[in-house]
This record gives sequence, structure tokens and C-alpha cells, in this order.
Amino acid sequence: MKLFQKLIAAPAIISMASGFAVNATEINNSDLSYYSNSNNLVSLGDFKSDTLYPGDWAYDSLKDLTNSPKFNGNSVSRLEAAAELNNLIAGGEGLMNGSLIDKLSDELGSELAIMKGRVDGLEARVNSIEAGSFSETTTMKGKAEFLLGATDTANDTEEALMFNYHYEVDLNTSFTGEDKLNVEFAAGSANGNNTVAGITDFGEAQDALTIEDVNYTFPIGGWEVSFGESMDASKNWPNACKYSSIVDNMEDCGATRSVDMPGDISFSAGYEFDNGWAVGFGASADDGETNLGAFTTESDDRYGLAFGYEVDKYGFTVAYGNMEDATNNIALWGLTAYWSPEGIGTLSGGLEFGDPEEGEDNDTTQWLLGYTTDLGPGEFQIGVGTNGRTVQNADELMAYEVGYEYPINDSMTIKPFAFVAEVDGAGNDDTTGLGVLTTFKF
Repeated sequence: MKLFQKLIAAPAIISMASGFAVNATEINNSDLSYYSNSNNLVSLGDFKSDTLYPGDWAYDSLKDLTNSPKFNGNSVSRLEAAAELNNLIAGGEGLMNGSLIDKLSDELGSELAIMKGRVDGLEARVNSIEAGSFSETTTMKGKAEFLLGATDTANDTEEALMFNYHYEVDLNTSFTGEDKLNVEFAAGSANGNNTVAGITDFGEAQDALTIEDVNYTFPIGGWEVSFGESMDASKNWPNACKYSSIVDNMEDCGATRSVDMPGDISFSAGYEFDNGWAVGFGASADDGETNLGAFTTESDDRYGLAFGYEVDKYGFTVAYGNMEDATNNIALWGLTAYWSPEGIGTLSGGLEFGDPEEGEDNDTTQWLLGYTTDLGPGEFQIGVGTNGRTVQNADELMAYEVGYEYPINDSMTIKPFAFVAEVDGAGNDDTTGLGVLTTFKF
């Protein structure tokens, strides 16, 4: 089948109906692929010039050949009629009346020629895009973030206004259509524990572009399986947390080591059932390039599992994890959940318990409660929780945050925020921070 016949149903028709030619940079390859394999015609309801009405021989003849619902007593444009006719020719339908098709082709010859010229131009543009593409199997996405802000602490030097950046590029390659090789590059300028960038864990602390993550994901039966370097062991686990925290110590709804288990060399697997339930398990170890090796007696190893249930309005996840090194094991229990009543927003929360073997007095807890809601054109958020893990019999250190994310367009957002983080130690002032995060996605 000729490209003209494949594509006539959508891209070219749309461009003529909207009154402008499609630029090469505006072509969406995935949409193009979809329409290329589609037999459905796109309505041209906005194109009203030179209309055919019921009773016209061309209108009635096309209706007899196509039995199209669009002809049920409604007028159609000549371009719509030409598109329908071309669809018949391309699909080999209606050839029992070849003379009628020939007559209709003569009647609508000008419109058919216009469409063919438009599609030929589109074909040339597509060929140009393919020639300039770096890969037929690899896609790229990335983001650049700029952080402007300041903190107020006991250290007066930290009150200065500071600027940091973070740059990230993800390359995703598929070899079978169902698998994905992910390579992540990142660079940044963040540094300092008491700065806005440090407390929010913003980006990287080096100005060189480095490989941050390499992992490979593939299906086995209904399971999604991943392994890689610098990949979380919980990559494919359920996690019913709908709140994105600003303060680093409150990430993942407070379940930073259980529901969201970090890792260096990691394996992760997850399975989603059709009824909303999901399950996952995984393991990770220290970087195998160290002299301790991976999954040895001396290395820091982590393993765990999680199950959860999610629907549109609510969900929860329960996870168990274990962290072990040469001297101690820590059992971790985590819970995350959310509730999204109609028109109110989303309430998210999480709780994690840590139980080291070395003594009962070392048990830890951490938690978060966060709320997000649409407000005007953007999204408002407010959260409260522990500033990291609280050791048993010690005072809880709290953190409070508020932010508003405003979308400039689909690729750019601005997020002003503020936070207060309590600091341990006598005579230490709480850390107060203000900042604006600008994100560009591409």
C-alpha cells in the first residue's frame, strides 16, 4: 500500500482542515504511526466550504458505497468525500461498481490532487526527520532545573541567596518492543547540608556530566523485572504515595527505606493484577566495584517485598525490608496510603518503623502527612512530618513545608516553596528556607 493511501486518513486531512501546513518539527512520530495503521477517517467538521448535500448524486453514491454513519442526513465537504473515496480505493472496497468509483474520482479529482500533494509533502518531511534521527529504537527525554533560594540557620553564612542547577538526560532503548534499557546522565552544582539545595536533596554536587543510572527492564510472564546499577530495589514495587515532598527527609511519604528501598546493584520485580492489587520484591547490595563485593558477609545488603491496592479514589501499600551489614540487621516495616475524595484534593501519608537487632532502645520511627489540591491553574501542597528518623526515647525533630507548582506550559513549571526543619542539638536554630524551583522538560 502506498504511503499516500496509508496516511490520508489523518495527518494530511487534519492539516488542511486547520488551514496550515504541518511543519517537520510538529510531527509526532507515535501519532503518525498510529494513524498509519488506522482505517478510521478523521472528521472534517470545521471545513465547511464547497459542501455536498443529500440528494447530490456524488453524496448518494458515496453513501451507497460506504454506508458511513457520517452521511446520515448530514452534509459533508468535498474534501471529506474525497477522503472517504480514497479510503475505499486504498481498502479495495466497493470495486463491484468500478464505473461509479471512476465517475466519483473524476468529480472529486481536484480534491484528491490537493490531498495527494499535501501528503507527498508530509512524506518528504517525515523522511527528513528520519534522516536526522539518531536512532530508530532509542528515545530521549530530559529536564533542566534551576533552584534559587536561601536558608536562615545559626550559621549566618548560610543566609546568602544561592543558585544551583540540575541537568538530567534519560536514554531509553527497546530491543523487542516490550523491554527497555535505561541510561541516565546527570550533572549539577548543589552542595552543602544547610543550604536549600542540601535540605531538598536537589540534584548533583558536581559540574561534570556523569552516568547516574543504568538498568534494564523486561517482562517475564506478567511480571516486570529490572536489574541494574544505582537502581532502587523497589523500582517495580507498588507505592501508594501521591505526595512529592520538598524536604529530602520526608520523601516517599516517610517510608524512605521500606516502601521505597534504595540500592546500588539491584534487582526488582513487580506484578500488577487486574483487580487493583500489586506485589513486588527485590534486593540490592553495595557497589560491586568496592573491595567488599556484592551480597557478601561484609557488604551492606538490602532485600524486601511489598504489596498494595490502588483505585482512583484511594490506595495503600505495605512493605517489609531488611538491611544488614557486617555487624547488625535492621528490620523495616512501612505503610503508605492516599485518599482522593471528589473535589477536595488528595491526602497522602506514610509511616515507617525500624527495629535494629542490637537493642530495643535503638528502634526508629518516621512519618509524613501531606495534602495536595488544584488551586487556580496550578497545584498547592502542604506537608508535615518527622525530619528524618526518630530514635526511641529521643525528641522528634519536625519539618513543615508549603509549595505551589504553576505550569507555564506543558514543558515548563515554576514552584515557589518554603520550609522549616528542626535541628538537633542545644543552641541550634531551626532551619528556615525559601526558594523557587524552575523546571524545563524536553
